[in-house]
Amino acid sequence: MSTASPSTRREFELAARSTGTFGRVLCSSRHHHFIVDGPAQNGCAGEALTPPELFLASVLTCGVELIEVIAKDLGLALGPVSGKISAVIDRAHQPREDLTLFNAVKLHFVLSGVSAENAATLVAGFQRRCPLYGTVAAAIPDVVVTHELLAH
Repeated sequence: MSTASPSTRREFELAARSTGTFGRVLCSSRHHHFIVDGPAQNGCAGEALTPPELFLASVLTCGVELIEVIAKDLGLALGPVSGKISAVIDRAHQPREDLTLFNAVKLHFVLSGVSAENAATLVAGFQRRCPLYGTVAAAIPDVVVTHELLAH
């Protein structure tokens, strides 16, 4: 087993193309392919996940994954972790005139198997380490992150 630390540099490349169905996009990352639909409000099919849903799912999955990784790094016996994310875009009340942003984002994590102090440490670690959360927190005026412990 290698004791070398993982590289600090991460690179990502994805591709996307139209499909012939209005507002439907075929995306590829490595050897994975998936469909994304524009929202029905834009006249698109809205059947597959939409770009905002994928983005929010990415923030949330980064949180669950990093909470597990950080717990492992700290030697904590973390049990199951789950989370929920919700967001609002109000195009009539944007915090900036030059960009459309989410007006509010709320994340809530449920952790088990650790103390309240360790749970707070794990959630704070996710907030420091996840670039998706960092992007959200830097750009959006109303971001709330909460957590609770699942009773064992």
